[in-house]
Amino acid sequence: MIVSSEDDLNGLKDIGRICASAVKIMGAALEPGITTRELDQIGRRVLEDAGAQSAPEFCYEFPGATCISVNEEIAHGIPGDRKIAAGDLVNIDVSGVKNGLFGDTGSSFIVPPAKPKIEKLLRDGKRALWVGLNQVRTGQPMVNIGNAIGTFAKKNRYTLIQNLASHGIGHSLHEEPKELSTWPDPDETRIMEEGLVFTIEPFLSLGGMWAEDGDDPWTLYSDPKAPTVQFEHTIVVTRNGPIVLTLVD
Repeated sequence: MIVSSEDDLNGLKDIGRICASAVKIMGAALEPGITTRELDQIGRRVLEDAGAQSAPEFCYEFPGATCISVNEEIAHGIPGDRKIAAGDLVNIDVSGVKNGLFGDTGSSFIVPPAKPKIEKLLRDGKRALWVGLNQVRTGQPMVNIGNAIGTFAKKNRYTLIQNLASHGIGHSLHEEPKELSTWPDPDETRIMEEGLVFTIEPFLSLGGMWAEDGDDPWTLYSDPKAPTVQFEHTIVVTRNGPIVLTLVD
């Protein structure tokens, strides 16, 4: 999607804020004993109370309103009867649709107590996202994003999951430009256009390299097995840098 009007931009900001609010409220509700289904119901209420729908349900008939991935799960975890425990690493990914426009955001959380290396992984996961965001500007090569995040990861002795990419978004949940790498990719030759809408969502890990399927059609796991975090924003490219659509106060 290329933003071509104030109405477009305002609509994207609206659904972006709704998704960000859901992540924030769900994160605040994390505590030992809550099930991932109960957490998902909180996210569903946030979306529906704001007039939005769950994008994974709407587009793919995903069995939940949000994706909640715990510990060994790194993406697309199905909400269910699993109870959150102290020390769990939890990723919450919320995407929604309202008035034909889509937003997508995610964050990882630790339920106290946390090991120092996991606290650092979380801090650096956020930093990795912003390292990528700082490369966004009209006319710049897309490859700058993955190169910058890759340099950050290598410097800080992390790995990146290299088959879970960012993606275009706007009129649908996944659209052109597809497969935007958040790791160094020598085959990436595209240029960022003014008004282009896409996500940036690096998966920073303490050793994981790939996302592998599990026993159900959705949940993904790291290979090799390792703690992994994801932080994601939806943005619009401008000459002055990115407009981050999925921020909330």
